[in-house]
Amino acid sequence: MHKAYGVNELRKMFLDFFESKDHLVMKSFSLVPHNDKSLLLINAGMAPLKPYFTGQEIPPKTRVATCQKCIRTGDIENVGKTARHGTFFEMLGNFSFGDYFKKEALEWTWEFLTEWVGLEPERLYPSVYLDDDEAFDIWNKVIGIPAEKISRFGKEDNFWEHGAGPCGPCSEVYYDRGEEYGCGKPDCKVGCDCDRYIEIWNDVFTQFEGDGQGNYVELDHKNIDTGMGLERLAVVSQNVDSIFDVDTICAIRQKVCEAAGIEYHSDEKKDVSIRLITDHIRSATFMISDGINASNEGRGYVLRRLIRRAARHIRMLGIADHFMPALSETVIEWSKDAYPELEEKKAMILKTLADEEDRFYKTLDQGMKILNGMIETTKAEGKTVLSGADAFKLYDTYGFPLDLTNDVLEEEGMTVDTDGFEENMQIQRETARNARGKTNYMGADATVYEELPQTLTTEFTGYETLKDDSEITALTTTEEVAQTLAEGDVGTIIVSRTPFYATKGGQEADKGTIISDTAEFEVKDVISLPNGVTGHVGGVTKGQFVVGDKVTLSVDRTLRSDTAKNHSATHLLQAALREVLGDHVEQAGSNVNGRELRFDFTHFSAMSTEEINKVEEIVNEKIEENLSVSTDIMDIEEAKKSGAMALFGEKYGDKVRVVKMGDFSKELCGGTHVGNTGTIGLFKIISEGSVASGVRRITAITGKAVLDYFNEIEKTYREAAAHAKCEPEKLPQRIDDMSAQIKELQAEIAKMKSASAKDALGEIEAEEIGGTKLVTRKLSGVGMNELRELGDSIKDKIKEGVIVLASDLDGKVNLVVMATDEAQKNGAHAGNLIKAIAPLVGGGGGGRPNMAQAGGKNPAGIDQALAKVKELLS
Repeated sequence: MHKAYGVNELRKMFLDFFESKDHLVMKSFSLVPHNDKSLLLINAGMAPLKPYFTGQEIPPKTRVATCQKCIRTGDIENVGKTARHGTFFEMLGNFSFGDYFKKEALEWTWEFLTEWVGLEPERLYPSVYLDDDEAFDIWNKVIGIPAEKISRFGKEDNFWEHGAGPCGPCSEVYYDRGEEYGCGKPDCKVGCDCDRYIEIWNDVFTQFEGDGQGNYVELDHKNIDTGMGLERLAVVSQNVDSIFDVDTICAIRQKVCEAAGIEYHSDEKKDVSIRLITDHIRSATFMISDGINASNEGRGYVLRRLIRRAARHIRMLGIADHFMPALSETVIEWSKDAYPELEEKKAMILKTLADEEDRFYKTLDQGMKILNGMIETTKAEGKTVLSGADAFKLYDTYGFPLDLTNDVLEEEGMTVDTDGFEENMQIQRETARNARGKTNYMGADATVYEELPQTLTTEFTGYETLKDDSEITALTTTEEVAQTLAEGDVGTIIVSRTPFYATKGGQEADKGTIISDTAEFEVKDVISLPNGVTGHVGGVTKGQFVVGDKVTLSVDRTLRSDTAKNHSATHLLQAALREVLGDHVEQAGSNVNGRELRFDFTHFSAMSTEEINKVEEIVNEKIEENLSVSTDIMDIEEAKKSGAMALFGEKYGDKVRVVKMGDFSKELCGGTHVGNTGTIGLFKIISEGSVASGVRRITAITGKAVLDYFNEIEKTYREAAAHAKCEPEKLPQRIDDMSAQIKELQAEIAKMKSASAKDALGEIEAEEIGGTKLVTRKLSGVGMNELRELGDSIKDKIKEGVIVLASDLDGKVNLVVMATDEAQKNGAHAGNLIKAIAPLVGGGGGGRPNMAQAGGKNPAGIDQALAKVKELLS
């Protein structure tokens, strides 16, 4: 029997093994894809490395190994129902970019599984693609696996391709768990759907370029893409039934059982809830740690759905509210060594889960009321099937899973139209798919820049200088790579070195000029291209540029200076927010330019005026202290250990730039900054508001912009004082006085209107219809409030009866109907009467039995409406 290793041990063993094979071990990338529109979330170990496979970017080394966080929600409805399915998993992978190929990959697969993990060779069964004799021979003749133990499968199982692009055959390794996990069929073997033979390793040999039509060309540089689910390997190593029994996940599962006061495997229905909660909170914890906020679209919707599904099952198990944060702490405790961001973002993770849990329980109660209303309506129509449209509305608008709707309906002896539900779901999927548009392998529209030579590089000199000499290495128009750009042309200039800062990290690009001896180019934008290349986008204003020209690049100094002030102020702002609001504050996005700064941050309520003033005060104090701004280049881990703050989801290299402002602020940042905080001058917050659930936004200005802001306010203030005919300093009192005068005049006007309406009413004469007194009047120029007052006045005079008043005001109709208690006993109902007569004046309305009102657009129908009342009463 082999030794059992924990999940954390196996992860380290795998990475150590491939490091010993001269691989660069890279930390897991964020779950948020970087520059890849084809994915909502990272769902495979190779997904973040696609730019290296496609040649879009040059890999840091031709041999790489990772353990990648992944989320897959395609089978979310099955999570919990089986012990096979989960949404979060870790994918072990070793990758070769034009380096080693099949022989080394398969030999190392066998060596790691048998010699490092200690799995029994006799229990391991390789498979190869049907026509891949090379892989078969390596397994059989080099490694020594008997031919009868090697399976050959077709394209569906052992050939990896994704539309057009790199593709190739693959070789998988299965582990025989024993007859007790089998189906009992005499032909049970590798490839059977039962749980006996479990796939644990998959080597993909990317050796072809496919056109998506079944045609393949051999690649010059062949790649290896390996995937092995860490949790699956742990199932085999620890000899347990499923992923929910491996040590790290079992700890979470047990926490759920303890809170519910039940044992796992004691009740299958409750086991479904236990597994679902365990998986979903694990996923949610990792997603939030990577800066994903719950919302109603995109990856934020995936997170919200996971949390809400878990919350419902927590209720079903009878666990007290606010359990999610406690369970998340278990997730963090077991995984924080491998993923330190879990501990770093702990406060925000727990707060997000608590808030989302509270929000959903309110939604759940609201949804139940709506579902009960739908059930009543459906029954009243004599039906027992809830429409698919109604079920989808509950799901889409209120986060109500279909299975919850089914459960409630079952108790009522009803079912749901699942086909109709699926039709609505398919419409939503198609809408989302169409919104993406046609994309390339990286999910983005192909651009002219993909045609540029991969050997191009650009050195950035803009930290030291705003003017530099260089040589043009490439030119493009908007449609193609070019050798020249002439006057009037719009395009991109690429040079070997530049002082221009490209848009990235939330900072907008520099502007300026590029000139040669005979030509001039206005730089309107600067963009980052793959492999560190910088593109200067703009237009030729004079002469002609040719590849190879010597040029001088000059950055707009004023714009750069203003942008630097705003960027440095953003760092001071974040530090001040954490001081005032708490350490849960994290940057969720930013935009810095020469006009203003915009800073998005995690916080769960609106800031008070006092908090905003305090943050402003702290930032201005640090500006006044004239703190020195210094930068250092550090290893990423060294920088984090020093306390430098990193941005959620940002892709950092091994070396990072750390910007320090005295002892007050330290952040990883590649942007441009002032030399000391005193240069910023002044800081003013001009707005604070919400941009998403749990995310606030501050917009602020600095330096001369603050003076301009106050000058504009002063100008407006003086103009207002002039209109009010007073001195500026007396304007507040003048406004108070004018407000009091306006109120008095409004009261006087109301009295006059009331008196005028009563005069227009004339003598009150009631006629008797069917034993009930009736007063009807047609008036002109009387508003709804005055009509109600007149109705009350008439009611006081006639004591009992029905009053119907109609007024033509500015081409529209106001209707009021009143019915006294005695009139109601005789069958009169103000609400019903108004519903009957309002359509005659082109309107609608309703109300209570004693009083109702309506509006209309057809004054010509007033006489007919009043006549209709007599008909109805009689």
